[in-house]
Amino acid sequence: MNDNFSTEQETFWAGEFGTQYISRNDNTKSISARTALFSKILSRTKNISTILEIGANIGLNLKAINNLLSSCKFSAIEINSNAAENLSLIPNTKVFNGSAFDFSASQLGSYDLTFTSGVLIHINPDRLKQVYELLYNCSKQYILICEYYNPTPVEVPYRGHIQKLFKRDFAGDMLDTYNDLELVDYGFQYHRDANFPYDDCTWFLLKKSSQVG
Repeated sequence: MNDNFSTEQETFWAGEFGTQYISRNDNTKSISARTALFSKILSRTKNISTILEIGANIGLNLKAINNLLSSCKFSAIEINSNAAENLSLIPNTKVFNGSAFDFSASQLGSYDLTFTSGVLIHINPDRLKQVYELLYNCSKQYILICEYYNPTPVEVPYRGHIQKLFKRDFAGDMLDTYNDLELVDYGFQYHRDANFPYDDCTWFLLKKSSQVG
C-alpha cells in the first residue's frame, strides 16, 4: 500500500480513525438491512456476475450482495490495511489495498457493476472526477452511487472533524459528465425504517446507454 497520500482525507481513513471505524461498524445486524437495500437495487439490473466496490471497508455490502448473488465474483478497493485484511477473508473477492487514486481501469479490469456506498462523501471534492472516471471506466453496464445527497455541494462536520464529509449530487455530476449514462432508478433508505433501518442514504442506479435493452 502507498502511504504517501496526496490528500488529508486519504491519510485520515488509512490511519487510526479508519481503523476505529471498523469496530464501530462491524455490526452483522446491518447486513440484513443492506441485503434488503441491494435486493431493491439489483432487481433493476440484469446479468450481474462481477462487481467492483470502491471503498469496501470490511465488506458488509459485499456480504449482503452475496446473499442475493451467491455466484458473483467481487473486487474491492480499500485504503485501510486492517479493513483490507478482513475483506480478504470473503470468498471470491480480490482486494486492492490502497487509495482509489492509486489504480486505473487497466489495473482493475471491467465489471458488470461498479459502486460506492458512503465513500464519495469522504473524497476531497477536487479529486472526485478521478473516482467518477474509475467508476465509469471499470463498468461494463451499471454504476451504483449510494451516498448522502444534497442538491448543491456542502461540507458537513463529521465526528468533530472538518473537511472530512461533503454532500452533493454525485449522480448528477456523473450524468452531466458522461453523455451515455442513463438513470435507471433511485431511492432512499430511512434510518427509522421499521424493518430495515439504514443510514439515510440515497441511491442512484445508472447504466451505460449502449447497454440499455
